[in-house]
Amino acid sequence: MQRIFHTPDGVRDITGSECDQKRALQEKLRKVFLRFGCREIETPAFEYFEVFSSEVGTTPSRELFKFFDREGNTLVLRPDFTPPVSRAAATYYEPDKTPVSLFYTGKTFINHSSLRGQLKETTQMGVEHFGDDSCDCDAELLAMTVECLLESGLTEFQVSVGEVDYFKSLIAKAGLPEETENEIRELISQKNEFGVETVVMEHGVEESLAKAFVSLSSLYGGPDVLDKAEKLTDDPVALSAVDRLRRIYDILSCYGYEKYISFDFGMLSKYRYYTGIIFSAFTYGSGEPLIKGGRYDHLPAHFGKNAPAIGFCIVIENLLLALSRQKLLKDTGYEIQEIRYLPEEREQAIRTAQKLRAEGRAVRLFAADKEVCP
Repeated sequence: MQRIFHTPDGVRDITGSECDQKRALQEKLRKVFLRFGCREIETPAFEYFEVFSSEVGTTPSRELFKFFDREGNTLVLRPDFTPPVSRAAATYYEPDKTPVSLFYTGKTFINHSSLRGQLKETTQMGVEHFGDDSCDCDAELLAMTVECLLESGLTEFQVSVGEVDYFKSLIAKAGLPEETENEIRELISQKNEFGVETVVMEHGVEESLAKAFVSLSSLYGGPDVLDKAEKLTDDPVALSAVDRLRRIYDILSCYGYEKYISFDFGMLSKYRYYTGIIFSAFTYGSGEPLIKGGRYDHLPAHFGKNAPAIGFCIVIENLLLALSRQKLLKDTGYEIQEIRYLPEEREQAIRTAQKLRAEGRAVRLFAADKEVCP
């Protein structure tokens, strides 16, 4: 019986002013997306398992909420918006011929271990842009990221930008197998330089390349980091990745947003579909990223359209937590006027309430002496 009074682990109720503040924040972000020319899209809360299969490179199968339909097909509660929006874009648009920019709002569901203390149900808003592989497009998405955070009320934050191709080029040059790549990826994400050095030395990686791997976890900061990354390798793919970051930074300076941008070559997402730049936004009062995104040029091909793509998602709960801890959440100003009336005053009270409601006021009627209807 106790279960009927509690929510399951990893989910929670949101009520009162907190719910009002969440809706107000979502409306602010929605206006940013519309200003940048994005069109809204809704996708189902659950999809066929194949949309999130291991070939896609999204959430691991063990962290998915899976169930079956009447025909025995395996269905999955949506853990991530990028694959389903990519599926929808490939189905209803022609992103391989004309650029398409879509935004969404909805819930995601990931079956995290209860020991991690993370929510299993979160609200996300985000943008997915298809059909443009230019540096200008990358910079535009990063500029939109900055504007979303500014519109939310934040003034102090950083958007860290990494480059997946830089890391992958080093892996390819070293000729390391996938399981070793995964191990190194995890160690770099943990900033464990000694662990990285041990693994690459065990596999006989040449000294200069081993130094590059070890340096990745500490290769972060301002634009001067790009020069350091350039000196670590002569691989043309890696150098091209660094050059792209430099060009993106120059474009962002046209927006006046370069002060919010830093670089982190040790940023390696768990989502394997990323192909170029990846980025995360951080601020005080939240240990988790507020925004996560990146380029995923190969994913749309999984759904039948060979189109470049880039996008980002905003984790609304993380952003609200940061705003609250920085005391930046404002009262939504939602006030309810109460009108109490006696039976003989009913008609006049209803007319008054309707007039106020037509003016946009919130009004609640109360019968002071309630009559029992037959």
